[in-house]
Amino acid sequence: MKRSNPTLLDFQAVLILSQERSFRAAADQLGLSPSALSRQITSLEARLGSRLFDRDTRSVEITVAGSAFAQIAERIINTAEDGLAEFGSYQSAQRGRLTIAGLPSITASLLPQILRNFTADHPEIDLKIIDALSGSVLDAVDSGQADIGFTAGTVTARSRLAFEPLMEDEFVALGMPDGPLAEDRAYGWEELVAMPFIVMETGTSVRELIDGTCQRFGHSLSPRFEVAHLATAGALVSAGLGITVLPRLTLAILRSETFVIRDISDFGTRRRIGLVRRSGRTLSPTATAFLKYVRVSSRH
Repeated sequence: MKRSNPTLLDFQAVLILSQERSFRAAADQLGLSPSALSRQITSLEARLGSRLFDRDTRSVEITVAGSAFAQIAERIINTAEDGLAEFGSYQSAQRGRLTIAGLPSITASLLPQILRNFTADHPEIDLKIIDALSGSVLDAVDSGQADIGFTAGTVTARSRLAFEPLMEDEFVALGMPDGPLAEDRAYGWEELVAMPFIVMETGTSVRELIDGTCQRFGHSLSPRFEVAHLATAGALVSAGLGITVLPRLTLAILRSETFVIRDISDFGTRRRIGLVRRSGRTLSPTATAFLKYVRVSSRH
């Protein structure tokens, strides 16, 4: 016959009775009647096959086996209390781990200030940031590698993901002061595509919106350079090799003080920035707390 293990209540009963040496006093602490506590101890002794207390109508004395069990009970109860305290910290988002995936333009611009506020109130949270292109951000959230992600556009092609818009990011033209954008004014799209154009590669959220604008105007883009990274685009512009068109948030990654930044009069489209998470999945308390800071930030 399989012997059932003692419960946490059993450990607590033995520990308190060993301290009080009185069924009545111990029962009061446990919220039980003395007879109920006596039955619990008797049942536990039968399951253990060992007498823990010698008792009669006038006294209760702990046995050697009872003392050994009480020491174990104290360790187990302390461990349980520590574990519950740790879980309480997790539930209150005071401790835990949070992994955030995001486009570099977002992790370099929006995220630092949000994290500054969040970590001031939650200093014990372990944080990991994954900088990635849009598709990789979605993959990280979809696979569970990241709790939430920041990306551009929508995620309609992935039914397991939900997109929450936060803000819109306008496109601007960047060039050198002595280059094609030297004149301080807004430029039209037809003017810009006629200049030496440096463009992000196909598959990026920036390129998708630029291609959409070209289609709307009926122009085919013939870039002088096509690059995978924003830093490369900025370096080519700095070298005087052309102009580029990027969302304003990306300027946080570039040394934008060396560029002239011009409005685009008829670009029309704005990049929608939002957070993405798994649909139908309960977020951890840590992620839930972080989202409150994100939403507050997006309203300012």
